Amino acid sequence: MVLGAFGLGGEGWLLATALGLPALFALCGLTNSITASPRQNIQTLAEVVESTQITAEQRGHRFGLFLLQVDDFDKLEGHHGLAVRNQLASDIVARLASVLRPGDTIMRCGSGQYAVVLAPIPKIDLELAIQLARRMQSAIAAPHPVDGSTLYLTASAGFVLDRQLSPPIPATLIQAAEVALAQARLNAPDGLRAYSPEKPTNSHRKTPSLSDLQDALESGAIRPWFQPQVSTETGELTGVEALARWQNGSQTIPPGDFLPAMEQSGLLEQLGDVMLTRSLMALSHWDRVGLTVPQVGVNFSSSELRNPDLVEKIRWSLDRFDLQPARLSVEILESVIASSPDDMGVRNIRKLSELGCSVDLDDFGTGHASITSLRRFSVNRIKIDRSFVTKLDRDPEQHKLVSAILSLTEQMGLDSLAEGVENAAEYSALSQLGCQHVQGFGIARPMPADQIETWFRERESNRTPSPQIERRTG
Repeated sequence: MVLGAFGLGGEGWLLATALGLPALFALCGLTNSITASPRQNIQTLAEVVESTQITAEQRGHRFGLFLLQVDDFDKLEGHHGLAVRNQLASDIVARLASVLRPGDTIMRCGSGQYAVVLAPIPKIDLELAIQLARRMQSAIAAPHPVDGSTLYLTASAGFVLDRQLSPPIPATLIQAAEVALAQARLNAPDGLRAYSPEKPTNSHRKTPSLSDLQDALESGAIRPWFQPQVSTETGELTGVEALARWQNGSQTIPPGDFLPAMEQSGLLEQLGDVMLTRSLMALSHWDRVGLTVPQVGVNFSSSELRNPDLVEKIRWSLDRFDLQPARLSVEILESVIASSPDDMGVRNIRKLSELGCSVDLDDFGTGHASITSLRRFSVNRIKIDRSFVTKLDRDPEQHKLVSAILSLTEQMGLDSLAEGVENAAEYSALSQLGCQHVQGFGIARPMPADQIETWFRERESNRTPSPQIERRTG
């Protein structure tokens, strides 16, 4: 097994070149008997790609560039603390190095993102590259022991091979890999995309300007996509969650690439207005065409929740589209509840509940909210975070955690919904434990409003009656 040696690179990059186990031990101070010192590379990604390209051309060989992004990596610090996040970041580098060859280079380039530059080899094709990418994803996905429990991570990956571009200029190769990763992230978790020459190479990953964001909001380029939620008991559609997406020409930009800029620019409330209006508009349209969507869930930021005019704004919007308040689910993060005093946000949530809106507590189990706050905020349903659902059917500890959460909801008379359901085994396990609703890629991916009707019709025509699964009692 080959592991990596780590050294700080330029522009904040963390470079790890696969040098072998003795070098890693020597660098980490695990043994004094090893005298071999690791090669000290202080390079940017562009410099590493350029150096690899020169070597490949001299030998008549080929190489490739892979970018991997750990899904939801930014949540790790809030959920588990900075020390755990940093430890996982180091563990991931070692795991990636363990499935690569001596000479392959790993660079940590940002929060949960890694670049892998393959050392030149005589031949590499798309099939081999896909197999290698899946091997790296599997290495990251293996269980991570954390504080006596087990944490499961997934990573999205995009890659480009040098032969796909002519000439293979380093900056262009990096840009192409970024485009492939962006496409993979749209299919996260665990998305994988190879670069396609037909896709535009101008990366959208640069921070968007204030005017770009305002234009996107005003033109309708940023709008909600909807992810279906279904009943584990009947299999029927019970609602949809509205998720922000930016359609920039032929590219669909995931929220992680523009929401931070919106927050910094003070545009979250304007985004909230767009999401609310377009979500209720979609709900009204589905009613007119005979599609039964019981409710739509819309996320509200902490700044929106503190707006003294929020309740009246929502009341007016519901009246505008002739919708009952029960058709709107107000989604709030558990971290917001955990940190909010008894202020305007609390009063607004109470008033929305009194109005008849449902209140969903999102990412439950990660924000350290007290049990009493569930009552204080008039929560109707908790949404179990994806991190607890992953490998639920195979990991006894995950099973115990979810069982405990569902026991709590049952005792408190709350509804439950599990996020991130990826397969039939997780669906079945959740149903047996008594979870009432599920959403995730195993059900359907987020989609534009005009595709929901097609999805629903096709699903209804193909759906067989749900199996009678024996649920937990008592």
